Amino acid sequence: IYELLHTVGLSKDHSNRYPHEFSGGQRQRIGIARSLAVDPSFIICDEPISALDVSIQAQVVNMLEELQDKMNLTYLFIAHDLSMVKHISDRIGVMYLGKLVEVAESVELYKNPVHPYTQALLSAIPIPDPEITHGKKRIILEGDVPSPINPPSGCRFRTRCSYAMKRCGEEVPQMKDVGGGHMCACHLLDK
Repeated sequence: IYELLHTVGLSKDHSNRYPHEFSGGQRQRIGIARSLAVDPSFIICDEPISALDVSIQAQVVNMLEELQDKMNLTYLFIAHDLSMVKHISDRIGVMYLGKLVEVAESVELYKNPVHPYTQALLSAIPIPDPEITHGKKRIILEGDVPSPINPPSGCRFRTRCSYAMKRCGEEVPQMKDVGGGHMCACHLLDK
């Protein structure tokens, strides 16, 4: 236990504390230590940084990267913070209402988003440099998010997509390779 605590940046003194005595970042580190206890090769990180402040987020992500290199780990990193997703991921899958709509290498996805939902998501990432931000158009999605319990027919994104056509309501788009393993499920690719 002491070795695991040390691995995630905590001291053996932390082993005698009660849960309410830990900060959010410390609790996250304990959760990571618990997952490492079974010597995994694959870890699912479901929103591992969502409730942490920015400086603690960076510490946790850096620790995850160090552990990945040191222990040869593979992560499934589930998050809504797209800037952190870009930082930690080698490959990214974008989902809408529980279905993958695009999958690509991280650099490729951020450079060349193909699916209209991915384009909208990436347009919403704040850019701190006003020179770069100037002229960047944010894509605003119209309409309500459909119910995941009763999703629309065909493409699940069609009710909010400005490019939707008749076919989008009739057929579920299949994943297609748009080059170099960059996969996208959108009928616009057939045009």
